[in-house]
This record gives sequence, C-alpha cells and structure tokens, in this order.
Amino acid sequence: MSYVRFAAVLVMVSAAVAAAQSPPLAVAAASDLQSVLPALAARFEHDASSRVMLTFGSSGNFFAQIQNGAPFDLFLSADADYPRRLEAAGLTEPGTLQPYAIGRLVLYASTPSGLDLGLGLAVLTDARVRRIAIANPEHAPYGRAAVAALRHERLYDRIRPKLVLGENVSQAAQFVQSGNAEAGLLALSLALAPALRTSGTYVEVPASFYPSIEQAAVVMKASNRKDAARRFLAFLARPEIVQVLKAAGFLPPPLAPGAR
Repeated sequence: MSYVRFAAVLVMVSAAVAAAQSPPLAVAAASDLQSVLPALAARFEHDASSRVMLTFGSSGNFFAQIQNGAPFDLFLSADADYPRRLEAAGLTEPGTLQPYAIGRLVLYASTPSGLDLGLGLAVLTDARVRRIAIANPEHAPYGRAAVAALRHERLYDRIRPKLVLGENVSQAAQFVQSGNAEAGLLALSLALAPALRTSGTYVEVPASFYPSIEQAAVVMKASNRKDAARRFLAFLARPEIVQVLKAAGFLPPPLAPGAR
C-alpha cells in the first residue's frame, strides 16, 4: 500500500473513531415525525459520520423541558411558535431558526368501525363512535388543530364527551390502532405509516378548518454540538430530503428548497 493511500485510510479510520467517541446529537422531535425521522437520521449519520439520538414527544412538553435546562442540541417542533419563543428568551443559537415542514390533519377511522368518512367530521356524531382520539391541545399542536377543526364545523361541544386525549399525536394514533377509540384526528404522516395504513382509512381535513401547522427547528444555545446541529438543519433543507418529507405526509414550508 502506498504512503498516500495509507494516510488516506488512516484519516478515515481516525474520523470514524472520533465520531464514535463523540456524544450523539440529541434531538427533541415532534411525534408526527416518528414515521420518517429515524430513517432520515440514519442517512445523516452515514453521510456526516455523526451519531444522532432522537427523542419524540409533544412540542409543548419539549418547550417546557428546554426552558428548564433539558440538554437537547436541536429542537424539531411541530409548532413554529415554540422555537420562536425560545429564541425570544435567548435560549437558542442566533440565526438558526428554520422552518422545515407544514403538518396536515386527517380524520382517521379504524376498519372495524365501519364509518363512512365521506361524511367528513360530521361522522363523529355517529352513535357507533364512542371515543375519539386527539392529542392534548394543552401542549400538542395537532390537538389544537383538531379542536379548531371541530369548532369550525360546530361539532366540538357535541362530541367533546367522546374525546380521549393522547400525550402527543402519536399516542392518539395508538389509541385508535389498539381499538381504544373508533376514530381520531391525527397527523397525515402517522396515517401513512404502515401500522395505521393497514388498520384503517383516513380523509384529509380541509386546511381552511384549522390554523396552519407550521413546523420549525432551532439549535439550542447551550448545545456542545452546534456544528453537528447546523449540519442536520442543512441536511433537512436539501431538496431530496424535502421530497422525502413530502412523501411522508408533510408540505414543504414556504420558500424551502424543493418547495416548488
């Protein structure tokens, strides 16, 4: 082996060892990303030789945890307002707030329920629907969107006793999948995932029924892995990754690469 080739191999090995020894990039991620982000993180790890540790949950809970010093490097929120508020409080790295997607709300029903989703949200008044799963609107953007859509159709007060609240939209989806609810107002990204796609049907809730679910990411000021976090943000903005997110049920954010 030539000296030049040996030196190149040594550099590659050294980089791999350094990546393995460095702490992983700690990412707090909205639960609507649960069906697509693990594969994207694995792709990033391969491309950037940087490990990623994903934690999924409700954006509002992450917001509170970060305010209280939770050691996340990067926050991928389902509500752009939370990163903006962290930025206003001086808890984020300046200039890193970045929209990455727009979420979409769907009405989902399990196959055994036999519901006609062509009736739209009005089908939730059907006597066969005893429980309707939504994310907790106190801290989950999809929960707030669900309530807004029901209020838009003047159904909220009528079906409120049927509501069961998930800690986040992923848990709300689990309620329907497990049979603990006949229907749910969920993220399209979760309805497209194999587990739900094979156990029920869905229709999109018109976007005019609820405020836009604008999602944004931001690097935390306290992070010790700011360079890796910035690289992950750049990775999410790559046109091919925007298209992956689009296929997974998200709309591209305004002016995002690949949005057109």
